[in-house]
Amino acid sequence: MGHLITVATCSLNQWALDFKGNLARTLESIRIAKERGATLRIGPELEITGYGCADHFLEGDTYLHSWEVLGQILTSKEAEGMLLDVGMPVMHKNVKYNCRIIIQDNKILLIRPKMFMANDGNYRELRWFTPWAKHRATEEYYLPRMIQKITGQVTVPIGDAVISTHDTCIGVEMCEELFTPNSPHIALSLDGVEIITNSSGSHHELRKLHTRIELIKEATLKSGGIYLYANQQGCDGDRLYYDGCALIVVNGEVVAQGSQFSIGDVEVVSATIDLEDIRSFRSACSRGIQAASSPSYRRIQANMALSDGRLEDNPAIRPTVVKPVFYHTPEEEISLGPACWLWDYLRRSKTSGFFLPLSGGIDSCATATIVASMCRLVVKSCAKGDKQTIADARHVTGESAETGYIPTDPQEFASRIFHTCYMGTKNSSNDTRARAKELAESIGSYHVDLNMDTVVAALQALFTLVTGKEPAFRAHGGSNVENLALQNIQARLRMVIAYIFAQLLPWVRGRPGSLLVLGSANVDECLRGYFTKYDCSSADINPIGGISKSDLRRFIAYAQLAFGMPILESFLDATPTAELEPITENYVQADEVDMGMTYDELTEFGRLRKVYKCGPYSMFTKLVHLWSDKLTVAEIAVKVKRFFFYYSINRHKMTTLTPAYHAESYSPDDNRFDLRPFLYNASWSWQFEKIDRTVQVLEKEQAGGKQ
Repeated sequence: MGHLITVATCSLNQWALDFKGNLARTLESIRIAKERGATLRIGPELEITGYGCADHFLEGDTYLHSWEVLGQILTSKEAEGMLLDVGMPVMHKNVKYNCRIIIQDNKILLIRPKMFMANDGNYRELRWFTPWAKHRATEEYYLPRMIQKITGQVTVPIGDAVISTHDTCIGVEMCEELFTPNSPHIALSLDGVEIITNSSGSHHELRKLHTRIELIKEATLKSGGIYLYANQQGCDGDRLYYDGCALIVVNGEVVAQGSQFSIGDVEVVSATIDLEDIRSFRSACSRGIQAASSPSYRRIQANMALSDGRLEDNPAIRPTVVKPVFYHTPEEEISLGPACWLWDYLRRSKTSGFFLPLSGGIDSCATATIVASMCRLVVKSCAKGDKQTIADARHVTGESAETGYIPTDPQEFASRIFHTCYMGTKNSSNDTRARAKELAESIGSYHVDLNMDTVVAALQALFTLVTGKEPAFRAHGGSNVENLALQNIQARLRMVIAYIFAQLLPWVRGRPGSLLVLGSANVDECLRGYFTKYDCSSADINPIGGISKSDLRRFIAYAQLAFGMPILESFLDATPTAELEPITENYVQADEVDMGMTYDELTEFGRLRKVYKCGPYSMFTKLVHLWSDKLTVAEIAVKVKRFFFYYSINRHKMTTLTPAYHAESYSPDDNRFDLRPFLYNASWSWQFEKIDRTVQVLEKEQAGGKQ
């Protein structure tokens, strides 16, 4: 007979500083794990506080309330008879640590601080926490008096140690530690640790999940063992969406996988595993030689066994079988991640819905389609009887529980919470107006169609009255300065109109509350600065601000079939245009012509600038090789210099960028992810001159080679 154990991990939709809600979700996950027969349960990183508390981690109150919540977990019925791994911040000797608290039956066995911090990209953990530097060492931690009364303990070990039960050994590896070259799981495995827990706060990024899963599989593929991965899931108060996907991996193979995207608050993943499979997997001679000389960890004794005799004595119970890993396509990721993020933001902001300016172009179309996807997810969750989703849907729509309202149709639900508006001028086309109207009808939004020429004319008249000057469009003989100013008047007025309609449309419809204004500038336009500061890009939140134009087009093509929305095809066929200049027989405004570069080229520039850390010269030298089949070196140089010129003169726009869903590795978000100056020497004289000299050398060499 083997040694069968049932273990559980989870994804929780925690919310920064929502101690009451976080406690309820944590206890619910413990209850479900216990109900499934699990004797070990782990939760996400910093689950008691929520991961995204940011500078609130510097406040003493955050630590006080964390201990209060832990006290309630320690005394709960749910926690009895289980080994629990719970996350919270801890202050030790006046130093703040990001910790795991290992508890068993009203006792704290170990406080394990994080040893390697995530401190790049979206992460700033070193701003709030100090890494534990004493590897394989522990100290005594003096518990708060409120916890002493519960556990009867005065001190407990804090540091880098492992837990020994009667039948196995458990070690901790936290989030970023997995991604380091010398991850703790290597030394833990060599010292006989059979179960490794990883509690994470890992966010969604397009096409990123496979990297995480491959690292988790690799952690036990060579060393053997059980790897439990827990993650936060949802929006806990900022631009990130934590994408769940709790995992249980045995000897390099996945036996249980949770959802990556969900509007549910609690998801528990469990598996039954034979410990003997770990021991037989580790029988290689070379591993034994390395393990025999491996330094030892302090072992903290837990007076329990994870294996349950009832499992071993029941022949009908079998270990959980290996399953193939499931990945969403990028198009599915776009349809699900931002939709879940929007729902979390909507229900937690206590507003009544969304307002979106619909231009008839593909960007606002993509934002609207993501809202449609959100409505579909809400209806599906309600159909499954999710009480929290039903309660949230009633609150958002202003319905009381007594009405018994439950969303059953995505279009009907959209008609209550989604408001769209086409703001036309004499520069707008009939095509964009018609597309916006048909899209609104397809989704079910409450749609307003208006002309704002009188408002534009009033502002122009005011300027002329004050200055005595009357600006004109370029098509009417005006200068570039006049032409741009007249475009910006229209763009900025749309922002003002959006906010008054967002505040008053619920009142017009006899409903309470106000609406969140949605933005729809994509990541490439933000990078290039191809939008008007304080236009419709200025909104409350933006679900597509981290997504490229190319990916949005692929998403719309996917949604056309997946959501049964034929109208989306017309958006794919349309030329992207701002429609801010007069349309003449010889001129129709087009985005890529205006920018002097294509959206695909912008994506390439963005990745080279951010991911590959290229300045102008190194970007040019890379593109000489990548684009040599379609452009001359001189043409490549012109494009690179044009990109950096417009990027630098428009960088100031990033400081006021609407908070956007983070989805791309090359996002120019100035808030935390992409920290740069916003006043540049836009001439880039030294860099551009070096590019020009290199062009001359390359052209000379090419000319010589042709002779």
